[in-house]
Amino acid sequence: MNNIITAVLLAVPCFFPAGLRVISSGIHFPAGLLSDIGFGMLLYAVVLKSPRWLRAMLLLTWTLTQAMSQELLAAMQRLPSWQDLQYLLDPTFVKNTTAGLHLALPIFVVSFFLLTILAIVIPVQRTGWKLTACGLLTGILLLGIHHPISKAASGQSIAERYNPMHWLLTDSLSGSRAVKLSGISQADLPESLRIQDLTGTKLIDKGKAKNVLIVTLEGISGIYLPEIREKMHVPETIFQMRKFAESTKDGMLVAEFVTHSHQTIRGLYSLHCGDFSKFSYEMPKATELQSNPARASECLPAQMDQHGWATHYLQGAGLQFMNKERAMPTMGFQNVHGVEWFTERTSTDFIWGTTDADFFHGARKYIQNLQAEQKPWLLSLLTVATHQPFTATEEMAKKYGSRKIATVAQLDDAVSAFVDGLRQDGVLENTLVIFTSDESHGAEGAGWYSSWGYAILLAPEKEQLPRQKEGTYGLVDVETTILDYLNLPMPPSIVGRSMFRNYSTPREMVSYTSSKLRWQTADNYLYECGRDGNCQKMQNTRIIGPRPETFIEDTENSADKLFALATVIDNKLLDADKPQVLQFAEGEIRKLPEKIVNEWTNNLIGAQYLAFPENSKVHVDIRLKAISAPPEGVQMKLTLRQFEQEVKSIEYPPLPLLHAGEEGQVQFEFDNIKSRQGFSFHLVGEGPDTSIQFQKFEVTITPQPN
Repeated sequence: MNNIITAVLLAVPCFFPAGLRVISSGIHFPAGLLSDIGFGMLLYAVVLKSPRWLRAMLLLTWTLTQAMSQELLAAMQRLPSWQDLQYLLDPTFVKNTTAGLHLALPIFVVSFFLLTILAIVIPVQRTGWKLTACGLLTGILLLGIHHPISKAASGQSIAERYNPMHWLLTDSLSGSRAVKLSGISQADLPESLRIQDLTGTKLIDKGKAKNVLIVTLEGISGIYLPEIREKMHVPETIFQMRKFAESTKDGMLVAEFVTHSHQTIRGLYSLHCGDFSKFSYEMPKATELQSNPARASECLPAQMDQHGWATHYLQGAGLQFMNKERAMPTMGFQNVHGVEWFTERTSTDFIWGTTDADFFHGARKYIQNLQAEQKPWLLSLLTVATHQPFTATEEMAKKYGSRKIATVAQLDDAVSAFVDGLRQDGVLENTLVIFTSDESHGAEGAGWYSSWGYAILLAPEKEQLPRQKEGTYGLVDVETTILDYLNLPMPPSIVGRSMFRNYSTPREMVSYTSSKLRWQTADNYLYECGRDGNCQKMQNTRIIGPRPETFIEDTENSADKLFALATVIDNKLLDADKPQVLQFAEGEIRKLPEKIVNEWTNNLIGAQYLAFPENSKVHVDIRLKAISAPPEGVQMKLTLRQFEQEVKSIEYPPLPLLHAGEEGQVQFEFDNIKSRQGFSFHLVGEGPDTSIQFQKFEVTITPQPN
């Protein structure tokens, strides 16, 4: 009897995710249930045979993966990919994201961990190999049955078809599905994905506004805006930002608006540089832009700077994460500020930066200063409070039933007051304002919500603009739209259509969110393909909107071809035969902490999450100067990490001890026989009243002949 009780207690955490699925969804998603049970069976068979230390490692890894995946699903409506491991292993990111332990599913998480601890501490009589083999074979059989059922249900989301651990394994085995088919090149891309389209009829001959304001609301989807939601025939099942809608009632709404990927840095690149962000989680184009100055000069801020505008970027978070302190100047912003600019705080601090109320209060003052100057300006704003773990108080979370939704409600108050303030200050009389989002944090109900952004355009010529703009647009179109409005020259490499034109022909549109590549063709077919190779094909005229009930068999097996074309778009900034030169220092002076608290939080350089292709050589050149230092000098420390684990196979010299006024330089290089992903450089130092000038931190990636 004791053995039976022990076996049951050990089984509970292994099959806990399957139980959660049945409780929340019944048996409506058999593929997902098979995945939960199949992987649970594999785990159960192994832990029954394992010693306690191994059982503890396996069960804790399983529980942590399931719990964090459910939290990510609640926040972003997607399961983690294998590339997300770089963030899950980043203590700073995890600390900030989980601050306050504001869990979306607290009962599930707490119960899961308690049951796991119980399963670890109870004494277990280890089974023989025969029972272990039977368990493993049963699990493998269930996962084998899962494959055809999952393929038949490819219209369902990844989360509905896979256990998180199963998806991580599937995703890692398929890599980023950066498929390269022989003969596929830029020339094979549809025209609308490789050239600019200005064939439409203009709504405005030449814009009256002299200034441009871009307001990017972190993660906000079109589902929150009543008129846009109604236009896309989506029922009202979620909070509506009615105050924001009322304050922008004289603006032009773009309902069918696509955010092409997840991650803020990718969205910022797309909207500022007239290009699609990567349809994978490889090194962002915003980082690659450093080694392509010609293309960087074609980004919107650089273009406006060349034609006489003052260019400014202001965000509510710190700049160093995701290397925005380098990326935004590379795009052409002459003035770049993060959370350090906001010296006046009227409300509780948020772990990532400012609350939305504080951010927009400061942004209004920033704009007032710009208005006082004679020079026309471009200002791009980015909020942060609607980033997990969200800023809402416990009282607000209880009122709205969700911390995320409560934070959106707070944003509704803050951004509507901001728009009213701009109108009161007279800013809207001479400024083109575009509200949009960097990405969509999605919502329950449909996977395509994760690709659904929005755009609201406020212009002095409001009488000439329709309330609802027809057609498909996305972040890729923002630069073309602004340059078209201002009647400025169009750089040759940017892609997109102008939202200030009417087009009579459909276009191709692409996104990669929630682990699905969504590809709308100009001939009215929509493909949704996963990295598992399964595609769903449907007759459809739009990438954003409810899906048809009937599907068409994908007899062409389109996944490989579409992912290959996506890879071509991903690699368009790279010249396979030329070196990439990445700069992470331009003479900045940084004050060091008196004592290093954490290598991640005290990291002084933004060279994070880089990708090095196979058969390449990396050369690193670092030059530092001690501006001030204690009498014994300062010893800087460099470490190399891949997916946040220290890389000890690469040899490099230590940085020299520096006294005040001394300079030091270190150079080294290493080969990449296989590709490296998620590679980071950590540079730290300590000392009272110590400051270091970063004269150079250069990483050169050179392809090598096979």
